[in-house]
Amino acid sequence: MRAVIDAAFARARVVVMLLVFVLTFGGVAYVQIPKEAAPEVPIPVIYVITTLEGIAPEDAERLLIEPLETELASVTGVDEMRATAREGSASVTLEFDAGFDSDEALDSVREAVDRARPDLPDDATEPSVNEVNTALFPVLTAILSGPVPERALNQIADTLQDRLEAQPGVLEVDIGGARDELVEVLIDPTIFETYDISFDELIGQIQRNNRLIAAGAIETGAGRIVLKVPGLIEDIEDVMALPVKVRGDTVVTFSEVATIRRSFEDPTGFARIDGQPALALEIKKRVGANIIETVETAKRVIEETSADWPETVRVDYMQDQSEYVRDILSDLEANVIAAVLLVMIVVIWALGWRPSVLVGLAIPGAFLSGVGALWAMGETMNIVVLFSLIMVVGMLVDGAIVTTELADRKLQQGAAAPAAYAAAAKRMAWPIIASTVTTLSVFFPLLFWTGTVGEFMRFLPLTVILTLSASLAMALVFIPVLGGVIGRAQPQSAAAKRLLHESEAGDPRRAGGWTGRYARLVEWAVLRPWAVLGLAVALLIGSVGGYAEYGRGVIFFPEVEPDFMQVTLRARDNFSIHEQDTLVRAVERRLIRYEGVETVYARTGGTQRADEEVIGTLQLELTEWDTRRPAEEIGADIRAEMAEIPGIEAEVQAQQQGPSQGKPVQLELRASDPEVQDAAVEQVLARMAGIGGFTDVTDTRPLPGVEWSLELDRSQAARFGADVTLLGQAVQL
Repeated sequence: MRAVIDAAFARARVVVMLLVFVLTFGGVAYVQIPKEAAPEVPIPVIYVITTLEGIAPEDAERLLIEPLETELASVTGVDEMRATAREGSASVTLEFDAGFDSDEALDSVREAVDRARPDLPDDATEPSVNEVNTALFPVLTAILSGPVPERALNQIADTLQDRLEAQPGVLEVDIGGARDELVEVLIDPTIFETYDISFDELIGQIQRNNRLIAAGAIETGAGRIVLKVPGLIEDIEDVMALPVKVRGDTVVTFSEVATIRRSFEDPTGFARIDGQPALALEIKKRVGANIIETVETAKRVIEETSADWPETVRVDYMQDQSEYVRDILSDLEANVIAAVLLVMIVVIWALGWRPSVLVGLAIPGAFLSGVGALWAMGETMNIVVLFSLIMVVGMLVDGAIVTTELADRKLQQGAAAPAAYAAAAKRMAWPIIASTVTTLSVFFPLLFWTGTVGEFMRFLPLTVILTLSASLAMALVFIPVLGGVIGRAQPQSAAAKRLLHESEAGDPRRAGGWTGRYARLVEWAVLRPWAVLGLAVALLIGSVGGYAEYGRGVIFFPEVEPDFMQVTLRARDNFSIHEQDTLVRAVERRLIRYEGVETVYARTGGTQRADEEVIGTLQLELTEWDTRRPAEEIGADIRAEMAEIPGIEAEVQAQQQGPSQGKPVQLELRASDPEVQDAAVEQVLARMAGIGGFTDVTDTRPLPGVEWSLELDRSQAARFGADVTLLGQAVQL
């Protein structure tokens, strides 16, 4: 280390220029590094979804689940596979071992799904393979609402979706609450008899006349000509002109036998903001994009596009993660500035203003060096990195203070500045290195933390190691060299000179003030080692006992006042979507203008992967934390008030910090007989109710429901020229 220090002092100008370069590079990195809320970590879960309109849960299990499970069972690295069959759809969830390769796992799952595709019904939709990734969560949700026609709101959302997805930082925009438009053809059943039209003819005419045929190409002497037969239905006029029946020269078209109109698909859900019909645009950013810039760009595009909207259309923003990141960044900057000022005040009081400048420079120097290294490694600035930077503020100046203080003593003894700082750096090199390595050894094993939590938290040891290593370079190279350039001996009072003399040449126990008291305390402790050891053991036992008696438990992330809450409504019944919406509206009316709640975004209906019991969710944006009651009290009041509405259960969840871990307790009951399993679940729920203390308890038993089964007598149907296909088509139409 002595050789490194001598080389640095021999090239002082180069070292100073290198320090300026490091600070500049770090400043640019701090501005340019992608900023996000939570770290982008791969969650070891992949799920497959396929749908078949109208299929019963029992048939979905037999026709959809079993073929998929058979092929997906061959995928390597799967820790657990769960399947759910419900009316109209089926899903298979694969949970992989920690540390899995997401790209390889996705390829393996897609190959297995391709092998299972021939065994699925022809009418089933193409199975979709989806990866759960925190990077795919929305960074901003824009809510469009207002008293305008549904088609107008859909057009606004579609236009806005195209413009937002054209932005460089936006990955995709999903529209929630929108219904797809369709062309509805209404045919009077008596017309079938009048024109002697069969179901096969009607459906076949639509299918055969709604195709784009690539007819090939013709090689001629003038070149190669590509041929196509365009026949896709583009608008209502194309449908009206389709032939239905041809007899000789007579052609019967749809316009003569049917009423055709534009409409929407049957609703599968509803969305409202503060009671007004709404559409939600969930904006997701690209991996590595700056969340603050992405959100600002999205808001600017929405503001520019809103100039063409009706005045009654309103835009509300929810789940704006950029505000959270911006607040943390401002807190970090405030902490750094406060730390530099406090350090400079203390050092000015003890050593003078020149040493304070040197020590104060060590904090931003180490910070910016660490941020620059993270940027060069392709990492992002997230809440874990910011927390780590705030945590190490007090560790960054220890080495610089020790080196500067020793150099200042040598300056008082008459040494030249370069010689004083070089001697101080050499003398304190190994103690500072040993102290830093000791601290780093605590964080180094955390780099090998496995699992989703390890992927999430690896930024903490990485940031600490980079910044502390940079502080070591600052304390032993950059600060001493810079001190050798600008260092000067500070004027001292007579008392300070006497104290310095007594500390170095005399007996420090005779020194006055805190120095003498500290020296006498050390002497007392050295002469009584067993007493000191006993005191240490007593403090250790007392701290463990105190925590056992008064400890509040262990949590992964500290609980802070959230900005959002979510109310999930459940019901164990086969409600229609309109009945579900009636119940959601009843809850929504109570939550609007609720104390502490600023906006209420309600969605009726669950997603395909959601629990079947879920009939709707309400996202609550809370007012500022210092102007309302604690969120825990608000949640308890909501649970108690919603319990008065019969037929539903309200599950209230606050915004969580850190990676999602699900519910703390999950109990799985297995039985071959569904009736026995249902009775066991009831017993467990009754026992839990007797114990008390449980909230938001849910189970995954099948919902009760009514199903009509039309059983066909094949021999009797054959006498009338009918079969299963004809019966199914008649019911469909």
